[in-house]
Amino acid sequence: MERIKVLLVDDESRMRKLVRDFLEREGFIVLEAGDGEEAMELFYKDRDIGLLILDVMMPKMDGWQVCREVRQSSKVPIIMLTARADERDELQGFELGVDEYISKPFSPRILVARVEAVLRRFRALEPGEAIDAGGIVIDKAAHRVTVSGQDIELSYKEFELLSYFVENQGIALSREKILNNVWNYDYFGDARTIDTHVKKLRSKLGDKGNYIRTIWGMGYKFEVE
Repeated sequence: MERIKVLLVDDESRMRKLVRDFLEREGFIVLEAGDGEEAMELFYKDRDIGLLILDVMMPKMDGWQVCREVRQSSKVPIIMLTARADERDELQGFELGVDEYISKPFSPRILVARVEAVLRRFRALEPGEAIDAGGIVIDKAAHRVTVSGQDIELSYKEFELLSYFVENQGIALSREKILNNVWNYDYFGDARTIDTHVKKLRSKLGDKGNYIRTIWGMGYKFEVE
């Protein structure tokens, strides 16, 4: 497996050590920075960095400033960490090109799962690459899905929904999170629309529709049996 280099930026050394230990255990190479200026020095010095984990509140340069500067020259995936569960912060992050947003405190295992999910999504956007999840093959460039080698016809939203599930395998996804990522923030309808799309999607996937599991009271999880 390719060892991906992660730049971890947080002014709390204990937090960095905790996250670094979990990431290294999963085979990642971790570079550390204690503030935004140090982060940018490392970023410009090492062009092999495959993902950034940025704390919002930091001395010298905060996470927003780092994100803006990075996005001027790179599309590298960025995960933002914040101690404030503020929707305005989250919206600002996505507007700046943040790929994922995690509020403190968080489980390091969840963070690792999010890192892997973001990297799967990022790789899926690269042209010519198809994702295979238990016999469901998604070719995003061709907007094509096959199940056990057979083409299936999906609507645009069904395609986007299936792609989002597959790119976040093993992660419990709330209906709100699915709406925010598949329908985007400009959708103000009933979250039950997700249930309708999931029902149609399961039907079209046949036996493999069982990979989309209902989490009662919350949402869904895609998991290959």
